[in-house]
Amino acid sequence: MLNFRNTIFIKSATEKNGRPEKTLPEVLFVGRSNVGKSSLLNALTDNSHLAFTSSKPGHTRLLNYYSVDQKLYFVDAPGYGFAKGSKEGWIDFGKMMEDYFVNNSSLRVVLFLLDGRRQPTVEDIDLYRFFKATNVPFILIATKSDKLNQSAKAKLTRQWQNCFEDDKLSILPVSIQNRQSISSLAATIERWVK
Repeated sequence: MLNFRNTIFIKSATEKNGRPEKTLPEVLFVGRSNVGKSSLLNALTDNSHLAFTSSKPGHTRLLNYYSVDQKLYFVDAPGYGFAKGSKEGWIDFGKMMEDYFVNNSSLRVVLFLLDGRRQPTVEDIDLYRFFKATNVPFILIATKSDKLNQSAKAKLTRQWQNCFEDDKLSILPVSIQNRQSISSLAATIERWVK
């Protein structure tokens, strides 16, 4: 079993060639700016100071590597969709992520985070289609799900199924306020890494 509390920051990189020297399985965190990637990483590791969180969008600009129990890397990707001229930002994000995904045998799964209170954006849908078309394994996570009751969660699933044109879409609701949902996600990550 992984000890998620035994997680430390290793390094930042702009491309795959800058990853840590030691090869370990990788779990990538990806989503729009302010969707809660860093907060979720902190909740999973039970360390509120591990990844810097900010209310200001676009703080993370690099791929940040964290060693989990010296057996796994959490990789925190930059958020997308934050800039006014976000077309350029989206292109830069796309180039960085394309480099990351090409021939990356270390990647086990992507944690694809979307705000459970919002509809998917064009960028979200584009990224979803990219994952499906290239067979990148991912878990679709609805963050901030503590704000939703059961009927709202059911409505969200239907809406997202329509947006992504996928009636078999599986969504994992997660909230950093709910330790049970964090534990469930940790167990899911362990299954993917084994």
